[in-house]
Amino acid sequence: MTDAINPVDALDADHQAASLRNAAKQRFSLPFAVIGPALALADALIIVAAGTLGGVLYQQALGGIVQVSIYFGLGLVASLLYVLAAHRAGLHRVNGVIEPRPSHGRVVASWCFAMLALAVILFMLKSGSEVSRGAIVCMFALGACGLLWWRRFAKQRLRAALAAGAIAGRRAVVIGTQAELTRYSRVVLLRDFGLDEVDRVIVSHPEAAERSAELPSQRLSVAVQRIRASTAEEIVLAMPWSNNAEFEMLLDRLRIFPLPVRLLPDCAVSSILDRQGASVPHVYMVELQRPPLTALERGAKRLLDVTVALTALVLLSPLLVVAAVAIKLESRGPAIFRQRRHGFNGRPFMIYKLRSMRVQEDGAAVVQATKRDPRVTRVGRILRETSIDELPQLVNVLQGHMSVVGPRPHALVHDHEYSKLIHSYAFRHHVKPGITGWAQVQGARGGTPRLELMERRVAFDLWYIDNWSLALDIHIMLKTCFELLRRRNAY
Repeated sequence: MTDAINPVDALDADHQAASLRNAAKQRFSLPFAVIGPALALADALIIVAAGTLGGVLYQQALGGIVQVSIYFGLGLVASLLYVLAAHRAGLHRVNGVIEPRPSHGRVVASWCFAMLALAVILFMLKSGSEVSRGAIVCMFALGACGLLWWRRFAKQRLRAALAAGAIAGRRAVVIGTQAELTRYSRVVLLRDFGLDEVDRVIVSHPEAAERSAELPSQRLSVAVQRIRASTAEEIVLAMPWSNNAEFEMLLDRLRIFPLPVRLLPDCAVSSILDRQGASVPHVYMVELQRPPLTALERGAKRLLDVTVALTALVLLSPLLVVAAVAIKLESRGPAIFRQRRHGFNGRPFMIYKLRSMRVQEDGAAVVQATKRDPRVTRVGRILRETSIDELPQLVNVLQGHMSVVGPRPHALVHDHEYSKLIHSYAFRHHVKPGITGWAQVQGARGGTPRLELMERRVAFDLWYIDNWSLALDIHIMLKTCFELLRRRNAY
């Protein structure tokens, strides 16, 4: 296996990925995740309409009293029964809808099951005498016609949307061997797994497929750079399942990303899955790494952050103005100090602080503050002891770069240094950095002149990530108020 990367191939791959992303932005895309529920909802509406219309038409034909509510209720019950049966038969999976084989038989079988179950329910409730059998027959006929027509229409529209690229799946970077990646085109990944490929990285050549040698570090570095530059929501591996050494090496490098990592079936596993007896074979991915917070948890945390940050800025704005004026009166320079820090997923951002020193270091050499540091101004010492200098970071919270509670961000040069010394240091970037954190309320704040002090802080940060909850965030916020009064390690 050679470690060399063809620059032309890399540029072509980057250009192709960029073109696909730009094209996706310029068109309306239907989210893949809503297709299944939308199909089930459409089936339910058709059945409810068939039940209501069948009862009304039959009663009107006989000249009797039309009882719309009864047949509307029957339609609701029948729709629930059909959706359950159709889901079991794979009729609401995208690959089941657009497959070449006809699905009319499964549609009719599921509809017959729903109507049979409805008849049993009516018999058990002794309500059969209240429902006209002719209306039930009309409901069955209208429902069957409506479901079959809708199935055919949905198949045509989904195929067209898939061909036109109008379906948007979960954005993913696909990494794997060339032999395995040839089995998974963009269409297959979207159709079977709901993945929208934003980049594809080959980590080994065909001649190395049979070997379990170590992956070239250069190719792994390229993969890490591409993932960091992409808008991926998850990472997908397409590799032989027997290559344990490659898995371990890849996972070790990918743990720095707060993204789920999933494994696609390889050739051997796919051949087994293809022998499934189901009409629509199930497709599987093995989850190797889960994200630290779900989308719902991230949304709840963001809502708490915005609420707290806005409230704090309104209440503390007079204090910020007074502090800024005092800084300007004591020494030359800006009142707000800016420095680059690493945030969520290791992406750099500009952090804001009230200037407390006479220097403004932000480069290859950033020296941590120490006790009686001559660089700290008189006003700055008060600001640092009371943590008032951190208040401008509420703006970082509103910008989305930080959270109120999270691991404290460090200067870029310190991040690079500690990531080499502490194996799990990069895991801190799995959540947004915070103004305060679990480490700070446990006394692990201030400078870290010894490595064991940073290791202790990282341990607290990782515990926070693993045990996060809204209640924990609120607890840390309240405890921070009492911690500020103690002024431990504040200099």
